[in-house]
Amino acid sequence: MTPPNFNLSLWFSKEVEPHRPALRAWLLAHFPSLYDIDDLVQESCARVLRVRETNSIGSVRAFLFTTARNLALDAVRRQRVVGFVPITDEVDWPSLEDGSDVVAIVSKRQELELLTQAIQSLPTRARRIMTLRTAYGFTPPQIAESLGISLSTVEKEMAKSIRACKSFFSVHDCR
Repeated sequence: MTPPNFNLSLWFSKEVEPHRPALRAWLLAHFPSLYDIDDLVQESCARVLRVRETNSIGSVRAFLFTTARNLALDAVRRQRVVGFVPITDEVDWPSLEDGSDVVAIVSKRQELELLTQAIQSLPTRARRIMTLRTAYGFTPPQIAESLGISLSTVEKEMAKSIRACKSFFSVHDCR
């Protein structure tokens, strides 16, 4: 006997999974200010699956992308209400016209990219905490309130995350 969710799982792997990479790329291109695109992709897929459990979906790709767009727009609205300012908007990159050192500018950008990679390699909760701290300048109490967790948890996660980032940098030969 076939398990009850077998057909749904088969449908999901055949109809939804192939669109994940394109959806991720599309979200990154259209919503670069959002810091957790992978969560949006996951939530979009989960919502499509929940709808499919009770209804048929004519165009899975269109439904998936529309769902993701709506989730992304909600996230952008939430960021505006809270007033997040991405770290890249706060950094005043000197222009090449004022005689700035090109090597220093490139080096700073590479450091920022490496820090972003290190943070993205963290588990979900740690990544959220570190992003709120480093990119948005939240204090630990603000992070605890925002995520609905204790201050002690925030502090412990930050300490573990800093050690993990240090390890990431040593693996990538950063000095």
